[in-house]
Amino acid sequence: MITQKHKRQEKIFYEKNPQKIAVLDCEKLDFTLGRNIMKKIIIAMLITVMLTPAAFAKKKEKQPEQGIQYMNISWWEKYNDPILTEYQNRIYEKNPDLKIASLKVKESEKIVKISFANELPQLSFDGQLNRNFKSSDLYFGQMTIPSFKQSELQLPLTMSYEIDIWGTNRFRTKSIEKRLEMVKQDERASYIMLTSAFAADYFNLIRIDKLLELQKQIVDIQEEIVKKTEIKFKNGLCSKTDLLNEQKALTYLKEEYNNLEDRQTLLTNQLRAYLAAGADEQIKRSDYDSVSIPQGLPESFDSNVIENRPDYQRAESNIKRAGYNVKVARRDFLPKFVIFGQLGFNAYQFANLFNSPAQMASAGILPQFDLFTGGRKFAVLKLRKLEYDEAMQVYQKAILTAFQEVNDSLSMAHAAEKTYAEDVDRLKYQDEMFDLLTKKSKIGAASNLEVLYGTQAKLLTEKETVSGKINLLISSINIYKAVGGKDLYEISDL
Repeated sequence: MITQKHKRQEKIFYEKNPQKIAVLDCEKLDFTLGRNIMKKIIIAMLITVMLTPAAFAKKKEKQPEQGIQYMNISWWEKYNDPILTEYQNRIYEKNPDLKIASLKVKESEKIVKISFANELPQLSFDGQLNRNFKSSDLYFGQMTIPSFKQSELQLPLTMSYEIDIWGTNRFRTKSIEKRLEMVKQDERASYIMLTSAFAADYFNLIRIDKLLELQKQIVDIQEEIVKKTEIKFKNGLCSKTDLLNEQKALTYLKEEYNNLEDRQTLLTNQLRAYLAAGADEQIKRSDYDSVSIPQGLPESFDSNVIENRPDYQRAESNIKRAGYNVKVARRDFLPKFVIFGQLGFNAYQFANLFNSPAQMASAGILPQFDLFTGGRKFAVLKLRKLEYDEAMQVYQKAILTAFQEVNDSLSMAHAAEKTYAEDVDRLKYQDEMFDLLTKKSKIGAASNLEVLYGTQAKLLTEKETVSGKINLLISSINIYKAVGGKDLYEISDL
C-alpha cells in the first residue's frame, strides 16, 4: 500500500533526478507503442483469416457409406434366391477388392483436405536459440565494436497467406475434388462388376449341377446301350462297327461329364475367392428347379439410361477436372501476393525475453512474379489443353461404348428369350415323342433299346433347356451391368 510519505519521497527523488522521468516516460511510450502495434497486427491477421475465400467455403457434410447402396440388394432379391442375397451381403463385408476400392476413396478424400488446407493461412511457431561468436572487430563508420559472444532468443509466431485473387488455389482444389469423384465412380464400377460376375458364376454353377445330374443319367443309359449292343453283336444281330460306335459315344459322354466336373470345381473356387472363404468351405446354392427368371423386364430404354453408368460419370468428371487444370495453368502467368507477419519476442538474455522491449512484430505483403521460366509455364498450359482434348475424346468414347453395351445386352437378352422359348417347345415335343415310344414299347412295337435311345434324346433336349434358362438369367444380369447397376424395373421404356 502506497502511503503519503512514500509519494512525497518519490516526488523529491524525481525532482532531483529529472532524467529518470524522461527514461520512465520513454519506457512507458515504448511499451504503449509496442502494445498498440501488436494489437493492430493481431487484428490484421484475424481480418486476413476471416477474409480468406476458403474460410467461407462450405464444409461438405459427411456422406453416409455408399458401399451398401452400390450393392443394390433390392435388385438381387428379385431373383427370389435367399442364398444369392446372403452371399451378396457377404461380398460387401469381406471381398478384398471392394475394400481396396473403398480405401482408395478415403485416400482421395484426404488429398482433397490437404489441398483445401493449402488455401488457408498458415500459422507456425519457429522458436530459435542462437549463440553468436564475433571473432573480429566490427566497424560502423567511426564506431568500432570489438569481438564478442552473445546469445539470441526468438519466440515468434509466423503467419503467411497467399491471397487467392485469381482463384488459382480454389480451382486447384476443385480439380482434386473432381478426381475424388472419379475414384468414387471407380469404386461403384468395382461393386457393379464384382456383384454381377458373382451372380453370373453362381447361376452357372447351378447350371453345371443340373447338367451333371442329367449327364450322369445319359452316361448310365449309354452304358446300358453298350451292354445290349454287345449282346446283339454276340448273337450276330449287329455289326462290329455298330458296337464300336456305341462304345466311342460312351467315351465322348464320359469326357463331357469329366469336363463338367472340372468346370464345377473351377466355379466353386472362383466363388470362394469372391467370398474370401476358406478352401474347404462348401458353397451353398439353390436347386435349378427353384430358380426363377425375372419377369416383365423392359425391352428398350431411353437414351439417357447411359448417364447412370460409372464410366460415363467418370468421363464427365474428368472433363471438368481437366478444365480446372487449364484455368490453373493460365492463372500461373499472373502475379501472386503473399501476406506475411510475425509476432513474438526477441531478446539477448532469457531474463529479458518477456519484457516490453523484447516484443517483436512485423507484417507486409510480398508480391511474386516470374519474369523468366524458360517456357515452362507455356508448356504446362499447352499440356493442360491437350489433356482437356484427350478428356473430351474419352468422354465421346464412353458414350459410344455405353450405347454399344446397352444395345448388345438387350439384343442378347432378346435372343436368349427366344432361344429358351424354342427349347421349351422342343422339350415338350420330345416328351410327347417319348410318351408315344413308351406306349409302343408296352404293346411290343418298340424294343427296350429304342426306349433307351428315346430317353437319352429326351435328356439331351432337357440339357439344352437348362442352358437356355440360365443364359436368359445371365442376360438379365448383363443388362443390369450395362445400364450402370440400376434396377431395371425403375427404368422407363421408350
